[in-house]
Formats: sequence, C-alpha cells, structure tokens
Amino acid sequence: MDAGTWYNSLPRFTRYWLTATVGLSLLCRFGLLPMEYMYLSRELVLSRLQLWRCITSLFVFPLSGATGFHFLINCYFITQYSARLEKDQYVRSPSDYMYLLIITAILANLGGMVFNVYFLMDMLVVAITYIWCQLNKEVIVNFWFGSRFKAMYLPWVLAGIELIFHGSLASLVGIFNGHVYYFLKFQYPQELGGNAFLETPQILKRFAPDVSGGISGFGVPPESRAPPPRQTANSAWGHGNALGRN
Repeated sequence: MDAGTWYNSLPRFTRYWLTATVGLSLLCRFGLLPMEYMYLSRELVLSRLQLWRCITSLFVFPLSGATGFHFLINCYFITQYSARLEKDQYVRSPSDYMYLLIITAILANLGGMVFNVYFLMDMLVVAITYIWCQLNKEVIVNFWFGSRFKAMYLPWVLAGIELIFHGSLASLVGIFNGHVYYFLKFQYPQELGGNAFLETPQILKRFAPDVSGGISGFGVPPESRAPPPRQTANSAWGHGNALGRN
C-alpha cells in the first residue's frame, strides 16, 4: 500500500487529527510558526485571553532530535488506536467520535492548566488509547521485548514508562481523562442505569450525519456482551505489535 492510499484509508477525524498534528509541529520545527504562541499557559489563557492556545497546544509537539522518536510513537498511536476506535466503535456515528475528541480535548486543557503541561499531545493520545483499551479489554497486545498482555493494561504501562523515564504525569492525566469519558458514556448509563450526560449535540450531528446500514457496535461496551475470543492487536510496525513510547 502506498502512502497516499494508506493516508486516505484513515477514518475522517483521525486523518484530520494526524494532519493537523504533523503539519503544525513541522511548521514550528522549521520556524515557520512561532512556538512561543503555541504552548498552553494558564496565565496567558485566563489573564490575557489568548484562547487559541487551548487549540494549538493539542496539535503542536516540540520536535527536536531528542523528542522525534516520541513524536513518531504518538503519531503511531493515533493511526492505530484512534483509527480503530473511529472505524469500529463509531463507524455509524462519526459525530459521536467528533464529540469524544472535543470532550477529551477540553479535559486535556483543564489537566494541562492544573499540572502546567504546555503541550497536550501525550495527554490526548493516551486518553483515546485508554478508551479503546477499555472497550477491548481482552484483546492481547504485544509490547517491547516480546511481552504480551491484555489491552486493559496498556495505558498503565505507557504511563509508567513515561513517569519513570521522563518524570511526566501527562499520561496519568490522560488515563484519568479517558476514564471520565468512558464512565460517563458507557459505565454510568449502561451499567449503573444513570442518565446519559454525553449525548452528542445536534449541531455536530448535522455536520457529520449518522451513517445508515452496516454493523454497529456503538454504545455497547464489550464486557456486556458474550466474552470475545482472544485476539491479538495488529500493528503497522510489525504484525501484532503495539509499541510504547520512548
């Protein structure tokens, strides 16, 4: 598969996310956009109303020789777990996935302001990965050095690696954000009988209408179904490999 075919095969919002992330990060890396206007700052957002930082900090990653591999791993996770989530769980409701991205982006901004995280890519990627892993808990993923474990543990492994090697809490905050969405969207209304707080606004439904036909698994977490067979997640970097971060 050539690069163009692969790119066009990505689902809509995953493709938008990847394009914005790679494009803006490269523009900043080569000095075509000023990095000082891209990062999230609680003081600048709240005191000077530089609200665009809430958006740019989601897509810009501070590229350098030391962070390049980390950036590639983040992009890999977008193309794998965001794409899987959008194609499988939200295949008939693209606006619901768009709303998921908006909710997790808002939570990432709140977490970034509380914990002084300037760039939110890690937080957003881990939140999306966490949601996919919760909806596919029994899928077996292959990790570094031949290790294999259930998908439900993958976000915690990633957060542990980042905490140990980088001293960053961003991935832990991402897990928290992902769980907030998962709980309000799936657990609370479906398992506990609570109200559905995350109904997608109609304006988003009009922008990205629901798709008729096909097979829909939307809104039903796997644990409420019959136990799935043991599976192994596939990877674009080698069959069955879900890679972690640098």
